[in-house]
Amino acid sequence: TIPRQIGLFDRVAALYVLDRGPYVGLPGVEAWALPHRDARTYAGPWPVVAHPPCERWGRYWDGGPSKCARRTLGDDDGCFEAALESVREWGGILEHPEAAHAFRAYGLGKPPRSGGWVASADGVGYVCCVEQGHYGHRARKLTWLYAVGTELPGLVWGPSEALLTRGEVYASEAERRRAVKTGAVQRMSRRERAATPAAFREVLLGIARSAVWRRRETA
Repeated sequence: TIPRQIGLFDRVAALYVLDRGPYVGLPGVEAWALPHRDARTYAGPWPVVAHPPCERWGRYWDGGPSKCARRTLGDDDGCFEAALESVREWGGILEHPEAAHAFRAYGLGKPPRSGGWVASADGVGYVCCVEQGHYGHRARKLTWLYAVGTELPGLVWGPSEALLTRGEVYASEAERRRAVKTGAVQRMSRRERAATPAAFREVLLGIARSAVWRRRETA
């Protein structure tokens, strides 16, 4: 976390979050949770933590082996584009799964899997890759972050020791075989896979709040 005192007006908007999820009800956090609030209409003024839907951007954007309807890559009703505009306009951070097609589609670039912040290919923000397994998720859950107008804290980089879950993409065939052999492959509910661990949530909120601090320091 960023070592700074949080004040009364260090408010953050959490966009596209789960109803009854880890952002709802937190002091200083304005939660935009569907179906109650459409985050595409967010018009400021707070910096944001954005979790736009990833179903139509991930590895299984077409529905996977059990698909029963025709899907279109990137057909998310404009959620990712709106989230990106919010981060660029108000400052903050956007989170999406590692290797999500949206980063390429919007020219954000591909951060190194080994970790560390690098300049985004769009010339506006910074990107990195981090595993949520370091922050309490039962899966490794590789995640790409895009930040604009914030401080860029050091995170826990590299592979985590979290259990690998069924359906996760492995770095190698040897890694997959080890997971099967040791019993590390296990099932998780869809909601559990999507949930943000409390420790990681606090990291994201701290990064977003740093956009407020930076505005004050440069005002």
